[in-house]
Amino acid sequence: MPRQRIIIDTDPGVDDAIAIWLALASPEIDVMGISVVAGNVPLEATVRNACKIVALSGRDVPVFAGAAGPLFRNQVYGKYAHIGAFSDDLVPAATLQPQAEHAVDFLVRTLRQAAQDNDPITVCAIGPMTNLALALVQHPDVARGIRQIVTMSCAFTALGHRVPWAEFNIYADPHAAETVFTAGIPLFIMPLDMTFQALIGNEQTSGLRQRAGKPGKAIEALLQAFDRSDKARFGRDGGPVHDATTVAWLLQPELFRGSAATVGVQVTGKTAGYTYADFYGKLAQPTNATVMQQIDEAGFFALLDRTLSVYGDIEGDAR
Repeated sequence: MPRQRIIIDTDPGVDDAIAIWLALASPEIDVMGISVVAGNVPLEATVRNACKIVALSGRDVPVFAGAAGPLFRNQVYGKYAHIGAFSDDLVPAATLQPQAEHAVDFLVRTLRQAAQDNDPITVCAIGPMTNLALALVQHPDVARGIRQIVTMSCAFTALGHRVPWAEFNIYADPHAAETVFTAGIPLFIMPLDMTFQALIGNEQTSGLRQRAGKPGKAIEALLQAFDRSDKARFGRDGGPVHDATTVAWLLQPELFRGSAATVGVQVTGKTAGYTYADFYGKLAQPTNATVMQQIDEAGFFALLDRTLSVYGDIEGDAR
């Protein structure tokens, strides 16, 4: 079976890091490049984080710096923006540098070629969608080079996590999300409603530290440094690993259950970034997305452990 060709558009981010390490450890996936956008932290920090993440994997994958801010709205950052880039004690320093080409130019060039070759590429959108929106607006034919967009974004029944009404990736650039959602590209959404069902705890992180080599140690350090638990909200210990669900869905879609819906975005006003999903045809509009609503938590963490353990195997072989 041919490998799935993907581009990861990201704003690393702890769970972005886990998603990237998962993709780079998967023989079923060919990561063609990582396009980076401002989001969790400013662009300089997200690019630095992306380079450190890729370098620690030992893989040779190019990183491209993209949009430093949203299309229209004022800039907002994630909960831990004041900390900036990952410190070297969390993710070791790296000499890897981003490519000179801008991320939007990389997307346009690569996706146009994919359309010409009739071999479209999957885009994993796990940050604000500014890079992707700019590529689609400037060159609408880019859409023909995208097989599907798998995005960690939106919140429906779960409400928000940076503000009460919105998931952060949408809140950070709602106009970009609207552009992507209305582009006519097959869309698969991993919303907070679903990602809150898979909570990583000490047992899982301890296993990754033991079996997943340097990335496993970094994952444990990151999750300890950036506490994602919220027992009052989740009703139990542990925290979500939002972005990794996009790659997990590519690898094992049977772990997920979803439904078709018409998804839209509020782009202005006090509730900018709010998303709605019409599962029952109330709007009499064509569906534009499949929204994942359930995840097999045990199966998801088994997949993470099994796949990320390749890094431990590599280190073992090297000794």
